Amino acid sequence: MPQPSTDRLRGLLAEVCTATHWISAVAAGAPYPTPDALYAASDSAVRALTGAGVAEAIAGHAVIGKPRADAQSRREQSRVSAAGDTVKDELAAANEEYRARFGQVFLICAAGRGPEEILAELRRRLGNTPEAERAEVREELRGINRVRLERAVQPGADGRALLVAAAAPPTVSTHILDTSTGSPAPAVPVELAAADKPEGPWRTLGGSATDEDGRCRDLPAPPAGADGSGTTVLLRLRFDTGAYHRRRGTEAFFPEVAVTFAAEPGQHYHVPLLLNPFGYSVYRGS
Repeated sequence: MPQPSTDRLRGLLAEVCTATHWISAVAAGAPYPTPDALYAASDSAVRALTGAGVAEAIAGHAVIGKPRADAQSRREQSRVSAAGDTVKDELAAANEEYRARFGQVFLICAAGRGPEEILAELRRRLGNTPEAERAEVREELRGINRVRLERAVQPGADGRALLVAAAAPPTVSTHILDTSTGSPAPAVPVELAAADKPEGPWRTLGGSATDEDGRCRDLPAPPAGADGSGTTVLLRLRFDTGAYHRRRGTEAFFPEVAVTFAAEPGQHYHVPLLLNPFGYSVYRGS
């Protein structure tokens, strides 16, 4: 796989960070002998950014809780998007307070962080001095760039780091409403599996359980295609509805609900389940 042209390379880097000087500095060092050399160059370029350069980078990021339409923004904020209304409202209020205090969007490397943790960090950083916050923002920017580069880099045949267009995996969330009671269904175990064809083999990716609002916020990230190539993948959600009904002392006809659907890279799939003891329905929500 050849190293991309200069224009293509700069375009790929712009998907990682919109700061012009960062793009120029990282592009100038290409090709890199190893992925680690690329990451080190990125870290150095972030440290070298002026205040205006950091502001230019921040301008390329969406407000936490308000992802943009592109797949990267939706993926990075998928766990926040699946949060309950109370957390979303608190995030919105804290975001406005942060913008009023520091005059910019709150920047945080959200990878691996749930909405409650992000909210706690936002509130903590509201107590920073402007100087301390500038230092934290720069470190968060460094982390975000590193995560995005790791998704976009492949080692070439000679070991050199090659930037490619990242095949963003789809993201999945769900919400269960018990229509017999008109209330959310908490503590329902949910399992996510993937395959590249209906007959399988199916690979269990992991599982979670619905919270008190009936939402499942932390399902694992599916692959971007069964082999990571960016092709459509089949996903299956399995809901252990029998456990929920037994806990409530309710006789139920369906001991479980399994839903299979085709997922394209970069898309978010919210799949709510409307449940009662003798029937169910599912649909693609938003």
